[in-house]
Amino acid sequence: MILATTETISGKELETLGLVKGSTIQTVNAFKDIGAGLKTLVGGELTKYNEMMNNARALATKRMVGEAESMGADAIVCIRYASASVTQGAAEVMAYGTAVKFK
Repeated sequence: MILATTETISGKELETLGLVKGSTIQTVNAFKDIGAGLKTLVGGELTKYNEMMNNARALATKRMVGEAESMGADAIVCIRYASASVTQGAAEVMAYGTAVKFK
């Protein structure tokens, strides 16, 4: 499966199959959330939240690819990511794009 943020794939003629997406809502445990709250007092990177978001993007991408594969797609173009806070310490990540088949 080829994943691209561009509208085209060099050297390929594409047939559009449709929108595909994948999403997840992730959170860190309460102890890590408390630690992150304390970290905001002194500044610095919130590594546990970075890990959470990286895992969320990977899972959302995997789910998007699974949806594209079920449609018989060869690639996904115009991939984008969106995130939103659901509650304190929890975020939704969505991956979406256009499933295409090579002609």
